[in-house]
Amino acid sequence: MKTTFLVALVFVSAIQALQPATQTPEDQHAAMMKRGDAGMGFSHDKTTHHFLLLKDGGMIQVSANDPKDEASRDHIRMHLSHVAQMFSEGSFNIPMFIHDTTPPGVPIMERLRSDIHYTYQQTDAGGKIMIQTANQQALDAVHQFLRFQISEHKTGDSTEVPDAIQHTDAHP
Repeated sequence: MKTTFLVALVFVSAIQALQPATQTPEDQHAAMMKRGDAGMGFSHDKTTHHFLLLKDGGMIQVSANDPKDEASRDHIRMHLSHVAQMFSEGSFNIPMFIHDTTPPGVPIMERLRSDIHYTYQQTDAGGKIMIQTANQQALDAVHQFLRFQISEHKTGDSTEVPDAIQHTDAHP
């Protein structure tokens, strides 16, 4: 997986070097989606991402759009289990590559990594990462990070924290 990521990083970096310096927001979003497909190992077009804010943290959920698309489902599962491990270790290289910047909240999430718990769970159509913390500073950073993801990926998910803690597979 790491070798695939590095090869994808070199490939996408070469493509970026050939692009014009001034990009429209649509071009920037398309470039982010290409980096995302390369960094995650599956297509954004064949999957649905959700980023949910919860009172104790949040959730990242990715599902294959077609229930028969076992390849996307399996790549989602592999990717999210890997990401949960990397985040636990304080490594946010994949989101920094995908977004071509350090997402808001990441420096604090790196520093307070021992106060944040990332749990990968398999779902029928893919997987999810539950993010939990009792540390208010870490919680604020997690929420900043998830709000950024919602905006960048244009998921339409709520940027508000619901009143009750919901740990479900339901889509918003």
